[in-house]
Amino acid sequence: MIVDKAVYADGRRYECQDVAEGLARAQQADGNAFLWVGLYEPSAEQVQHFARLLDLHPLVVEDIATGRQRPKLDVMDDSAMLVFRTLAYFEENSDVETGEVLMVWGPHWVLTVRHGKHTRLTGVRARLERSPELMAHGPASAVFVVADHIVDTYTRVDLELNDDLARVEQATFGGEQDVDVTEIYRLKREILEARSAVHPLVDPVRRLVHSSRLVPEELQPYLSDVQDHLLRADDHVLGYDQSLTDILQAHLSMVSVKQGEDTRKISAWAALAAVPTIVGAVYGMNFDHMPELHWVWGYPVAMLLTVVIVVLLYLRFRRSGWL
Repeated sequence: MIVDKAVYADGRRYECQDVAEGLARAQQADGNAFLWVGLYEPSAEQVQHFARLLDLHPLVVEDIATGRQRPKLDVMDDSAMLVFRTLAYFEENSDVETGEVLMVWGPHWVLTVRHGKHTRLTGVRARLERSPELMAHGPASAVFVVADHIVDTYTRVDLELNDDLARVEQATFGGEQDVDVTEIYRLKREILEARSAVHPLVDPVRRLVHSSRLVPEELQPYLSDVQDHLLRADDHVLGYDQSLTDILQAHLSMVSVKQGEDTRKISAWAALAAVPTIVGAVYGMNFDHMPELHWVWGYPVAMLLTVVIVVLLYLRFRRSGWL
């Protein structure tokens, strides 16, 4: 469905009832006027309508219709398409979910197509409408405000993931007895979900920043700032993934060490229990060829010897750290 449509010219927004009329008005206006249409999960009929109206490349039409594209920049003869993966973080369960925004633009028009629940571009148009100087750069100004908005959400998700990572580190190395390894795996999955959106966008944005054909020279410093934020988020997310791998390995090593300690303790207690067990087994035999059976102090001496051996073994194990 069509979410919004308007013509941007002379530093102002002009409403248009019909898309074809708005496109004609943008093409006839002076300067860098353009029509900006926003679609959300368009139907096949809508996709074909805009394909004919804007003379979209068949591959672009296919990408818009199917969605689920990897972040990329495709440049055609007189148009270009930039694909974003959006991120949303849910604090109640620390989940990261993604959506998709495709931007296609030509000399006097911009088309944004959103797929998924977490692709809202709230405030993006308003920001452009408050800056006539920015709007004067034409369709590239819309590309900039959308890219800046999406990368800003990457930064916010980056901060949330950093907090989650710190919490997992504290749980692992802070001496907590019950560390849930599934929580580590779950966070690793969320970080990989974020990385699938952030990392593939680095190269398309780099190409966009250095393309004088797609971006006016006056707008390139603004997009360079977006690129810096994107690279920072990409470095952080990559670092989180590596840190979580290290935490997982450290946790498994700590579990292995703990199991070794438990095994030593069990072995030590078994050795202590073996001494009276052996003595009791020997004295429980029914035969008469044991001289101490007829001694007055035979049993007390045997019991005392057993206790002494057990105590000596206990002290030895304590000194060795087994108990």
